[in-house]
Amino acid sequence: MKVKFLIVRFSSIGDIVLTTPIIRCIKEQIDGAEVHFVTKKQYASLVIQNPYIDKVHLLETNLNDLIKHLKEENFDYIIDLHHNLRSTIIKLRLRILSFTFKKINFQKWLMVFLKKNILPEKHVVTRYFETISKFDVKNDNKGLDFFIEQKNEANLFTFPLAFHNGYVALVIGARHFTKQLPEDKLSQICKGIEMPVIMLGGQEDLEKAERIIELSNKSEIFNACGGYNLQQSASIVRQAKVVITHDTGMMHIAAAFKKNIISIWGNTIPEFGMYPYIPNMDYYKFEVEGLKCRPCSKLGYKKCPKKHFNCMNMQNIKGIIDLSNRLLKND
Repeated sequence: MKVKFLIVRFSSIGDIVLTTPIIRCIKEQIDGAEVHFVTKKQYASLVIQNPYIDKVHLLETNLNDLIKHLKEENFDYIIDLHHNLRSTIIKLRLRILSFTFKKINFQKWLMVFLKKNILPEKHVVTRYFETISKFDVKNDNKGLDFFIEQKNEANLFTFPLAFHNGYVALVIGARHFTKQLPEDKLSQICKGIEMPVIMLGGQEDLEKAERIIELSNKSEIFNACGGYNLQQSASIVRQAKVVITHDTGMMHIAAAFKKNIISIWGNTIPEFGMYPYIPNMDYYKFEVEGLKCRPCSKLGYKKCPKKHFNCMNMQNIKGIIDLSNRLLKND
C-alpha cells in the first residue's frame, strides 16, 4: 500500500543537504513510501537528482499556487523540517497529519545574548530523526547524500596541468561576512599549502578571489568563483584531496562526500548543531575559543559588531596550513 510523504524544507543549501538522511531512511524503511520534497526553485539542483525522492515541488513566487498543486497529490503525512510561516500555512491548508521539527531558537538566543549554554548536545540530523520517531524510522548512519548529474561532473583535465594530480578546495565565501576569513588570512593559507588550490565561491566572491591570488603570489591557484554552478562546484569538492571551508553550505556538501574537512568558525559555533555530519569519521575545526563576544549571532553580520573581528583575525592560520599539509601527505 502506498504511503505519500511530503517533506518540507525551503532553504538553504546546507539545511537542505542535512535533510537527506531523513529522505533516504523514510524511503528505504517504510513499505510503500512515496517521498515528495518541496523547496524553493533556486535550490532545485540540491534535490532533483536524489533517487530517494519520487517528486520535487518548487516554490516559485506564489505560495497559493503551490498549495493548490500540493492538494492534488493527496498526501498522507507532512514532515515539516523547516517550521516557518510558509510551512505552517501549508500544513493548515492541506489539513493532514503533520510532524514538525522543533527549533531551538530560544536556546540559541540564550547562548548568543547571555552566553548561557543549554543547547542540546545533538546534531541537527539527530533532531530531524526525532521529528519522525513515531514512524519507527532509524538513522542508518550512512551520512548525507548529494547526487550530481553527469553533465555537471567537473572534468579535471579542463583545468591547468598542475591540478590534474590533486588539489585542495578552498571555499572562500559564506552568506555572512562574519563567517569569512579576511583576505590576507586566506592568501596565507593558499601560499602555505603544498598543493594547488581551487578557490570556490559565488559570483560575489570573484574579485575577492583575484585579490587573494595577488596577495599569495602563488601560481598554482585557480579561481572557480562564479564560474561553475552549484553541482559543478560540488563535483570540484568531491574530487579534492582536502576541503577547507567556512561554516557554509559547501561544508555540508563536502561532508556528503566524506572528505577530509577543515572547518573554520567565526561568529557561529559548532554547538548550534550544524557542524559537518560524517558518522564514524572525524572532521577538523578551527575556532578562537574564550572570546566573550562569541557567538554574536546564530547566523552572522555584514561586519563585526565589536569592530575587532577577533573570531577570525585570531585564527591559527599556521595550524590550518600544517594540518592541511599533513592530511595531504597521509592521503
